[in-house]
Amino acid sequence: MSSATSGALTPETLIRMMKDRGVDRLFYKALASNDNSKNQIYLGGDLSVINILPSGKLFEATSTSRKHGANGRQIVKAPLKLYWINDEGDVHDAPNSRLILYPQYPEARMSGFLQRSSINLGKWFNPEKDGRAQGRVLFLGVAADGSIYAYLALPKSPIARHFSALKDLPQSGALTEVPLVRDDGRGALLRELRRIHNLGWIRGKRLDRDRNSLPCNSPNCGGYTLEAELGVAPNGFAEPDFHGWEVKSFSVKDFWKLESHVITLMTPEPDGGVYGEHGPELFLRRFGYKDRRGRTDRVNFGGVFRVGVTRPNTRLHLVLTDYNSESGKILDMSGGISLCANGECAASWSYLKLMEHGKKKHDRAAYVPNQVKAGPPRQYRYSGNLLLGVGTDFIRLLSALSSGTVYYDPGIKMENASSSQRKIKRRSQFRVKTRNLQHLYRSFDAVSI
Repeated sequence: MSSATSGALTPETLIRMMKDRGVDRLFYKALASNDNSKNQIYLGGDLSVINILPSGKLFEATSTSRKHGANGRQIVKAPLKLYWINDEGDVHDAPNSRLILYPQYPEARMSGFLQRSSINLGKWFNPEKDGRAQGRVLFLGVAADGSIYAYLALPKSPIARHFSALKDLPQSGALTEVPLVRDDGRGALLRELRRIHNLGWIRGKRLDRDRNSLPCNSPNCGGYTLEAELGVAPNGFAEPDFHGWEVKSFSVKDFWKLESHVITLMTPEPDGGVYGEHGPELFLRRFGYKDRRGRTDRVNFGGVFRVGVTRPNTRLHLVLTDYNSESGKILDMSGGISLCANGECAASWSYLKLMEHGKKKHDRAAYVPNQVKAGPPRQYRYSGNLLLGVGTDFIRLLSALSSGTVYYDPGIKMENASSSQRKIKRRSQFRVKTRNLQHLYRSFDAVSI
C-alpha cells in the first residue's frame, strides 16, 4: 500500500473519491508557508469552524509557551475523526488530529494531523523547508458520520493549479467550499421547498432512523413533517440537514407577517449556579413564584431576561462574564452567561457548555414558516416565503445576547409542590425574534419561492 500523494488526481476523481466515502461537503485551503506541523493549520479568524467540521467533545487546555507568560493563554481543543487519503484512494488514520480554538482572538487552527499517521507527508509540512511551502492545497471532506477525509495536493500539480485558480466560491472562515451539488445546495433546497409549498396541506409525519415514515400528531410535528418531505432522517452527528442546510420550521398565523415571530435557538440546561449545583427544585423554591392564574400548589419561573435588565418580580438579570462587548472577544473561558441577583448566581451556562451545544448547529440555516390544522389528523402547509442565514458563529451569539436581541425565556414549573408527587418541568430556552435573526449570520436573506 502506497502512503504517498502527489496531487496528480483530476478534480473529478478527487470528488468521486470523497463521495465514495460519504462526503457531502468538501472544503479546500491554499496553504501558506506557516501552515505546517509546527505552527498548525490556520482555519479562520472566528469560531465558525465548529459549525463546519464535526469534532469530539470540547475541552479546555492552556498554552504555557514563553511568549504568553507564566499563566499562558486559554485554548479550547476537540478531537477530530480525521483520515488522510492518497492518490490510490488508500485511507490512513490520523488519530492525534485536534481542532484548536483561541476564543480570545478569536481564531481556529488544526494540529496533530500527522502524528501517529502512516501517511508519508512529513516533508511537505516541515517549517524548515520553505521551498516546499508555496502552492500546496489542502482538501477536507466532511462525511455524514462525522468523519473528515483530508487530501494534500502538491505544488504545481494539476489539481492544485485548478482549485487555486477558482473564483467566487463560498467561504467559511479560511476554507473555500467546493459545491458538490449546484448552487452549494441552495438551489436544490429551494426547488424542494417550492415543491413542498405547492403540495398544500400535508398530514403530520416523521421519519425514523431507518427512513420509515410514521404518523406524527404532537404539537411539534411541523418540523418533523417538513424533514420527512425532504427525506431527512435524524442522525447521530448533528441536527438533520439537507445538502448542508439545517432546516427549521415554525408555526405562524399569517405567511406574510413574519417579523415578530419568536424562534427558539437552543435549550441548554444550566451547568452552574443554584440550578446547576443543586437542581431545579431548589432553584424554583428560591427564585420561583406562585402561579399567577391561581393554580394551586404550583411554582413557576418564566419571563424574558436580557443582559443588564433586571426583572422586578425576580430581581434577576443576565450577565455575560469575562466577555468584552466592545471588542466582541471572550476574555476568559471560565466565564459564561449568568442569571444573577445581588451577587448571587441563580443559574449559569459556561461558555464551554454553550459552545459544545452550539456546534450541532449548521453554518447554513433555512427558516420555513408553517400553518397547522389541529385535526385529527394534524396537517401542515408550508410558506413560499423563507429566511436563509449563512455563516453563524458563537461570537455572534454572544454579541446578540449582549445587545439584548437574543434573550433567555424560560418556562420552568413545579406542580404539586408541597407533596411527594411533585412534578418538575425543565425548559431553559434562548430565543430571538425573526426580525433579529440576521444578527446571528454573516449573510441573511428573505426569499420568496
